[in-house]
Amino acid sequence: MMFSPCSDLAAAQWIVASDERWWDLVTLGPTGFPAYARLRFIPDPAYAGQSEREGACQNGALPDDALSESEQVRIAVEVLLQSANSLTEGYLLMWDGWGEDQFPTPVPRTPRVVTPGREYYLCKVSLPDLVSGAVEDSWSAETGHPMPSPAFIWPSDRAWCITADVDPHWAGIGADHAAIDTLLTESRLDVVQVEANEKLPFYQ
Repeated sequence: MMFSPCSDLAAAQWIVASDERWWDLVTLGPTGFPAYARLRFIPDPAYAGQSEREGACQNGALPDDALSESEQVRIAVEVLLQSANSLTEGYLLMWDGWGEDQFPTPVPRTPRVVTPGREYYLCKVSLPDLVSGAVEDSWSAETGHPMPSPAFIWPSDRAWCITADVDPHWAGIGADHAAIDTLLTESRLDVVQVEANEKLPFYQ
């Protein structure tokens, strides 16, 4: 199994049933993890009202060696699989707002996972195949489009969760302390710990 849409939505119930405020849920993930962090795709805003494009660019252009968001997320999944010793079978929630033509044909035929403010398709996935890029390649071959960024990624044992909404310039990560500590030292990524009651940054 590399990737398959799910008609049974039970695997996502722990997210739907979360008592987290919806905005916190879709940006930082469900409650209950010992530690949380942010994977910053671009640096945090330098001042209030800064545009995301300005924050992403150096001298008006993206750095030549900048990793895509997809590449950064795949590295994070790879680190979490190793450090958290989690199961390799996992799940994705894909935001339905990308448009049906962006999805393999069977996906929009399945029921949606509904949270306040967002609706998603649930898919089962091989996490090692996600890390290798094989899932994205298969998706693109079937649709003719790049695979949209998953909104949630987690292993079937729920050892961790990556949450990447379309609005923030970062992805939220919940895991145990050891896994978060390992992510903080991963030189390919810009990861910062989220402290209790921290005001999270957003671009204009």
